[in-house]
Amino acid sequence: LSEVACLGSSQSICCFTVFSTTSSALKGAIQLGIGYTVGNLTSKPDRDVLMQDFYVVESVFLPSEGSNLTPAHHYPDFRFKTYAPLAFRYFRELFGIKPDDYLYSICNEPLIELSNPGASGSLFYLTSDDEFIIKTVQHKEAEFLQKLLPGYYMNLNQNPRTLLPKFYGLYCIQSGGVNIRLVVMNNVLPRSVKMNYKYDLKGSTYKRRASRKEREKACPVFKDLDFQDMHEGLYFDADTYNALMKTLQRDCLVLESFKIMDYSLLLAVHVLDQSPKEGGEPGQAVGDGKRPVAQRVLYSTAMESIQGDGKAAEAHTTDDTMGGIPAKSHKEEKLLIFLGIIDILQSYRFIKKLEHSWKALVYDGDSVSVHRPGFYANRFLKFMSTSVFRKTPTIRFSPSKRTRTSIPALKSSSQEILSSQKEEKEEERRQSLGGARSLASLDGQGRPAHDYQSSTHSCVVKTKST
Repeated sequence: LSEVACLGSSQSICCFTVFSTTSSALKGAIQLGIGYTVGNLTSKPDRDVLMQDFYVVESVFLPSEGSNLTPAHHYPDFRFKTYAPLAFRYFRELFGIKPDDYLYSICNEPLIELSNPGASGSLFYLTSDDEFIIKTVQHKEAEFLQKLLPGYYMNLNQNPRTLLPKFYGLYCIQSGGVNIRLVVMNNVLPRSVKMNYKYDLKGSTYKRRASRKEREKACPVFKDLDFQDMHEGLYFDADTYNALMKTLQRDCLVLESFKIMDYSLLLAVHVLDQSPKEGGEPGQAVGDGKRPVAQRVLYSTAMESIQGDGKAAEAHTTDDTMGGIPAKSHKEEKLLIFLGIIDILQSYRFIKKLEHSWKALVYDGDSVSVHRPGFYANRFLKFMSTSVFRKTPTIRFSPSKRTRTSIPALKSSSQEILSSQKEEKEEERRQSLGGARSLASLDGQGRPAHDYQSSTHSCVVKTKST
């Protein structure tokens, strides 16, 4: 066991050795521990979250033979720790997760183990109703999440619509001198929709291609250079593109404020014109028929996460889209996009600074994934806004059509101007004639009558003399 402990708590061999070399034992211990702690939490009254609540750790020992407080089970004896139980209860309430629904999702059906393409060695388990992902994390990551909780709490209060991971619980299983730390998060990719492409994008280019072993899988996870080779961008209408980029900018600002870097955008593409849906039609029941496939946790879908108001999200989160964001490829294929920011528990610590300094000496420092948080966020956003996501081009008239259509308009307008000028001159001539005719009627009003007669007489004399 001492040799196993040295391998790190996130390695699968640890879990298998401690729990009778079967993952089913670990999954059973997770369900038993969460079931006990959440059930015990219902007896505590609701109240505001206090600062000290973020640092509380509750612990319970669950022997295999059972005790006065815990049930008997078929797994090795273990201790189950719950971090910040009241704070995480608030987080779950914020996303509309009731205690009974949380327990039903995690404990009712066996957990589904997922493959992990990353280098962390973490184990991933999915609940049977597609709601939650349970991931094993290293000690440093769990410690960092604990420190992050107060700021994370404040950010969720201000903005529950986010592409950042939504943490619903932090736990630790201790057995045989080994600690297995777990986080419960939202599930980004529903199983009921077949994903034609999956990508882990960081915005960097150094070694950002999927390995040969990864490419041989049935559904490989590609990387940045692969995306640029396979796609010419994903096109959204202007409103959707602006909402998506606004959400990414806000989330990156939050991550930068916490000095977080090396995160990724998990991006999955479903081609509507080609791929049939798997696992039955969306909305159909699975398991015992009590819960539908469609995700029910608030703000958990991609479309909900980028919308500024609830109305637009409700309009798009339907059984047909399963919460995906409608888009098009450069070939005009209709797509559904599912995405979320992952791996945010990497802070820019001293070891990361050394790693970046070393890689910068050997390679281009701006192309490696490890970088200071500010630069990392800017590079990440630039790559997403230009190479990955694009606005659908608006339809405009060609210059030739514009010229042809404008000539008649110019002719008609010039004719109108000339006719109006003609009418004005005609009106002036009429007024002048009218003024001359009215002179005869001014007798006794304007000029005296003798003046008018004298002027007429002079005109006659001049004419005769001439």
